[in-house]
Amino acid sequence: MPVRSLNSSVFKWPEAKAVDQAARRWAEKIVKKWTDVVRIGYFGSYARGDWGVGSDLDLVVIVERSNRPFEFRSSEWDTLEIPVPTDVFVYTQDEWENMPLQSLFVKNLERVIWII
Repeated sequence: MPVRSLNSSVFKWPEAKAVDQAARRWAEKIVKKWTDVVRIGYFGSYARGDWGVGSDLDLVVIVERSNRPFEFRSSEWDTLEIPVPTDVFVYTQDEWENMPLQSLFVKNLERVIWII
C-alpha cells in the first residue's frame, strides 16, 4: 500500500514493475489453488503504461465456470499481497468469449497483459 513520508504529504507509490511482479506471483498462487482458472491478466492504466500515484490494478480472471452470480465472484479473490488497490473481474470462459463487442467494458478494455 502507499506510504506517506513522516515529513511530507507526498505519497510513494510502487513502480509498475513491482506491481507487475506482485501480480504474477499472486497469479501463480491462484492457479495452484483454483484449478478452473483459464487465464489471468490486467488492464487499465498499468497495462497502458499511464499509471500514477493512486492508480489501482484492474485484474481479469477467466474461469471455466462458476455457480456464483458475477457481482459476488470477486469476493473470493484475496489480493492483499499486491501492493496497490485492486479490482478483480471474474468471468466464465463462456461469458468472456461471448461478451458483446459494443459493451462499455469491452470498449474500455484497450489492452490486456495476460500473465497466466
